[in-house]
Amino acid sequence: MTACAEDTTSLQTTAPKADNDDRVPVTVLTGFLGSGKTTLLNRILTEEHGKRIAVIENEYGEIGIDHELVVQSDEEIFEMNNGCICCTVRGDLIRILARLMRRKDRFDHILIETTGMADPGPVAQTFFMDDEIKEKLRLDAIVTLVDARHVLQHLDSDECRAQIAFADVLLLNKRDLVSNAELDELRQQVHDINGMAAVYDTQHGVLDLDRILGIRAFDLQARATETPELLKEELPFEWAGIFALQAGRYELVLQPGPDPTIDLVLAGPGVHEKGAFEQLKRDCIVLYSGDATMLGGTSADITPADCLYRLPVDPAHGARLTLNIEQAGEYALFSQHLAEEFDLELRMAGEAIRSQSEHEYASPHEHDDTVGSVGITLPGDLHPERFEGWMVGLLRRRGVDIFRTKGVLSLAGDANRFVFQGVHMLFDGEAGRPWEHGVARVSQLIFIGRDLDRDELEQGLRACLA
Repeated sequence: MTACAEDTTSLQTTAPKADNDDRVPVTVLTGFLGSGKTTLLNRILTEEHGKRIAVIENEYGEIGIDHELVVQSDEEIFEMNNGCICCTVRGDLIRILARLMRRKDRFDHILIETTGMADPGPVAQTFFMDDEIKEKLRLDAIVTLVDARHVLQHLDSDECRAQIAFADVLLLNKRDLVSNAELDELRQQVHDINGMAAVYDTQHGVLDLDRILGIRAFDLQARATETPELLKEELPFEWAGIFALQAGRYELVLQPGPDPTIDLVLAGPGVHEKGAFEQLKRDCIVLYSGDATMLGGTSADITPADCLYRLPVDPAHGARLTLNIEQAGEYALFSQHLAEEFDLELRMAGEAIRSQSEHEYASPHEHDDTVGSVGITLPGDLHPERFEGWMVGLLRRRGVDIFRTKGVLSLAGDANRFVFQGVHMLFDGEAGRPWEHGVARVSQLIFIGRDLDRDELEQGLRACLA
């Protein structure tokens, strides 16, 4: 795909503020599915700007392929593929940022590319709720890409409207796919949602990078006035239960849930003492900013300690965890997810132990239950014409409900990976990196949309094998 010449219109510009703030600036790239975030990210990574940039990617989908869509560069790229950055993987974001801040080789800029279904509000909160992050990083701007061709189909989505509303800079991307009259109408609609953002028209995300990097556009006071909940307490865990336990061995039982792992902290005894729980909560935040101790298998033992545990949860059988309690008292169990999402239950000798109290800290952001993703990994080569015919037919029938398609394909007779991307009924592809010698050739394809039929998609792709 060839980048086009820039065609921009500015409704408002934001002048940089001169001060002695030496914190590392952070830019959040957001935008609904297929708006062009990765294309813009690739432009930034290949531009001669002289900045050393760290990139944090978050993907909405069952399998992670965005690392294949990002150009090979000298920049460091960190992936978060096990959930949405605004809700289930907030702790992962804090951990990666903390790791970057502690490195001796300083970065000039940090870019965070969110999923197409992310609400940028909770992401912004991260930079004002953690003392270490506030001291060393500053949120420079939230840059939202808007798919000029398709966005009107999604303006009834809470995520899409939140991305526009929170933006400091709005890029009306793919302006070559709409008429001037349609662009004017879109410009008015986004202005009605967010009249404060700088707005530019772009093709393939092409614009002067000085308009989106290092612009000091994020104004916390203005945002907090518009959205008071921005400054409410946000934590990297969603649930805490207080249990009165006798000495002995207990079993923590989890059923299969929304993620393949869950992070846990067990703290105590002495939680009942005045102020002890609030102190434990602050200590727990610090633990979540560090590395987790990975537990093996679906059964493991833990004891109360200053440690963050990551427990794998088998998608068929769940997980069982033994808690060794040596001293009677009140203990706090902090969980990355709500207990109800995994039917979490503490037992002793097979009998369920009820908590004395529970605390929930879940993000208010919830995804549309009808929108989901189907990820397919298929060994072997695909027949190019057969695949194209299947995809054209599928998108003609279901294109309204298939928001986003992306994949890395192994095509028969092609020495290179084929990088495939689609938005609704439009799709395109280009040659990617060569397949390495000795590496098994597989095709990976992700569909994101409404009411997807997994069996239909898997059978359709399998019928394209050469």
